[in-house]
Amino acid sequence: MAFRLGCCGCMADGGSDGTGAHVLDQLSGLGYDYVELSLSHLARLTEPAFASLKRRLAASGTPCEACHNFFPAEIRLTGEAADHGRALDHADRALARAAELGAEVVVFGSSGAKNVPPGFPMARAWDQIVVLLAKLDPVARSHGIVIAIEPLNRKESNIVNSLAEGVRLTREVGGRNVRLLADYYHLMVESEPFSEIAAAGPYLRHVHFAELEGRTYPRVPRDEYARFFGALARAGYRGRVSVEAFTSDFAADAARASDVLRPLLAEAAGQGTA
Repeated sequence: MAFRLGCCGCMADGGSDGTGAHVLDQLSGLGYDYVELSLSHLARLTEPAFASLKRRLAASGTPCEACHNFFPAEIRLTGEAADHGRALDHADRALARAAELGAEVVVFGSSGAKNVPPGFPMARAWDQIVVLLAKLDPVARSHGIVIAIEPLNRKESNIVNSLAEGVRLTREVGGRNVRLLADYYHLMVESEPFSEIAAAGPYLRHVHFAELEGRTYPRVPRDEYARFFGALARAGYRGRVSVEAFTSDFAADAARASDVLRPLLAEAAGQGTA
């Protein structure tokens, strides 16, 4: 099975609704298989605006296979103000829209929603996340979607900061439709060794990628890229890789990144599993 290369449009300059759909007109000609859109912004669209987006996706020829930015910051997931009833209501509506677009994976990073308030016990916050994800598992399953936990670096989040912690969380949730994401940028910020990917392999369902310096689109091949993709392949992962990076010149940077990543992904896909 070959890797599939996608792009998160919301980090590119020029969007007005926050979904990232503004890159669609350019994306299919730049060597990408799919687009990844912001789910919290999709959930806010009016019905006419959402219908318009569906038409735009169909016309572009580029499918939406994944979504990120699951929960907006105003829906608290940890702390005394955590409101899991509101979170589940949002999730059901948002996942229904993601499924309607054809998405199969929704990323759960959502640092603003899940970051632990000062003074609140970290162990209690961890348990709150476990309980919420266990409740979300059947909701996701009903929509035919997998929720992929995204460990975020400690500059962005104060809980679930490593792939190893992501594996632990996935195991504690124990759901069929709650799995894990590996993000090259966050692993590099945290100096987490690629050897951790082997333990994560059975749970991995999605990958994000950006150059460490400036969180930009990759411009030239690097040995670290090849080692990362090789570790994924040896762990048994052959799936989607979404570039999630900043750019002020989307067409040029996305085209260059595709030229850099495609050969590396093809090489990794030919490697055997561990």
